[in-house]
Amino acid sequence: MPSAVRRLRAAYRLWKTMPLPIRLRSLARTFVTGLLAVLPLAVTITVLVWMGMLVYHWLGPHSILGSILIGIGVGVAGSEAIAYLFGIVIVLAFVFLLGLAVESGVQRGLRRAVNTMLLRIPVVRTIYDVIDRFVALVTKKDGKEGLKSMSPVWCHFGGPGGAAVLGLLSAPTPVELNGQPYLAVLIPTAPVPIGGGLLYVPQEWVQPADLGVEAVTSIYVSMGVSSSQYLKSFPTGGTPHG
Repeated sequence: MPSAVRRLRAAYRLWKTMPLPIRLRSLARTFVTGLLAVLPLAVTITVLVWMGMLVYHWLGPHSILGSILIGIGVGVAGSEAIAYLFGIVIVLAFVFLLGLAVESGVQRGLRRAVNTMLLRIPVVRTIYDVIDRFVALVTKKDGKEGLKSMSPVWCHFGGPGGAAVLGLLSAPTPVELNGQPYLAVLIPTAPVPIGGGLLYVPQEWVQPADLGVEAVTSIYVSMGVSSSQYLKSFPTGGTPHG
């Protein structure tokens, strides 16, 4: 510590001897250095707070789901907060019991009955069918490969050699558009890869990427900063074109 204090005093004395414009630039440079040092922590805290506020908005006591949970537990406790907690406990217990039923295969008859009933209602049928297929994809239900079938790919817009975009191939089977084979590719957004768009890209524009889904997520979250960790670096001294 004493040596650090001496260095700071020497730097301060040197700073006082500098002309005013140089002093201001030095102060600005020091401030920017400190800002860059604290930026990763500040962004991490901001993202965590945003996620917490989002969860509270959807699941908190004043949300629609929260009011339902309070209604479930209100017969057990008089306090709104205690009723909310009791509602959460009751729902978690119900989900756990449902999990036991699923593992034992008891739910199959009930599932068929629910599907038969819901798939007859025009609007509900469409929503339920899409959500059911997505859950089947995530949980690898009915013998499907689930999300493992979504493989990272490069989309070369304009054809091979064009602008390259990293995406996820939704399904390996192409569909026909205007008499040509197209592939459905999910293009995430940075730095929040859970968003993005679904594009149907000509099959010859799509090339498999030797990456995992985790690598794709890391690249998008870091806005490309971590690209060198997963992609081969261009040789030093090489020419950027041709």
